[in-house]
Amino acid sequence: MASSDPPPQTVDRVVSPDEAGQRLDVFLARVFPSHSRSHMRRVINAAEILVDGRRVKAAFQLRTGQRVSGCLPELPRDGPAAEEIPLSILYEDDCLVAIDKPSGMVVHPAKGHWKGTLASALAFHFDQLSTLGGPTRPGIVHRLDRETSGVVVVAKTDSAHRELARQFEQRTMHKEYFSVLQGVPDRDRDVIDQPLGMHPYQREKMAIRAGHTTSRAATTFYEVAQRFAGFAAVNIFPKTGRTHQIRVHMRHVGHPVLCDRLYGGRSRITNVELGVTGQEEQVVLERLALHAHLLRFQHPQNKKTIEIVAPLPEDLQTVLSLLRSA
Repeated sequence: MASSDPPPQTVDRVVSPDEAGQRLDVFLARVFPSHSRSHMRRVINAAEILVDGRRVKAAFQLRTGQRVSGCLPELPRDGPAAEEIPLSILYEDDCLVAIDKPSGMVVHPAKGHWKGTLASALAFHFDQLSTLGGPTRPGIVHRLDRETSGVVVVAKTDSAHRELARQFEQRTMHKEYFSVLQGVPDRDRDVIDQPLGMHPYQREKMAIRAGHTTSRAATTFYEVAQRFAGFAAVNIFPKTGRTHQIRVHMRHVGHPVLCDRLYGGRSRITNVELGVTGQEEQVVLERLALHAHLLRFQHPQNKKTIEIVAPLPEDLQTVLSLLRSA
């Protein structure tokens, strides 16, 4: 059934002489009066809006002829309702907590996903969470795709949130992912340095796009951990953190993440398709074979290096075992 929710609002507008000199947040609030300036500032800070293809601050003063472009997320509702959802806590102290997010859990409320989110679970389990992410994202500093499992770090205080966000933005947050790919890369390791932007035809996808107003630099390093017949286990180290970055980059080199419906064309795989013989065929994986395995960063309070590891989930362990036995 088709959704009755309205599509996201987009902006692609050239600044007129009458609009020159306005702050970017004021300009957007006047173009879209249903959105408050505070909401617009959050959208701008999240780099959803670009000026001449560049990320700028909310206070940026516009000039005649500049192009303002991007996509406005759905207006935030009230904060997420607390839900008694179990959480796997990897680390906790007075200013942050690290969660092992399961595949299938949405990080924060969004269109079509107002319940069962990590944000709702956090609201139930913790009395104090940072407020910098806005009412629908208490404590949320970064996110993982719904089907991606692994480490998510959550801020309890605004000061911790600011410091963690700074480390993500300045690319000092070390991130390691594990994945199983379709096909076998020729190289043992490689760097993919390709800009990402909105897909020209499919709203839910991103694409390799150079020179587009939505394009942003993106860099991913990967190394092959083990090769199999038609598949490969890899460790991936994204330098940047763009939407769908790993998925698009691995598809770009001809080896999409296993069970990636959007970029790989399939959403499930069986033991027989993995090369196992002598067994009854059954589905062994029905989600993206991508796991955020490790985060290493400077603690926002005591400045010591902290490393948080999320163990490989059982379903991905099963896939590896089957590949090794095939």
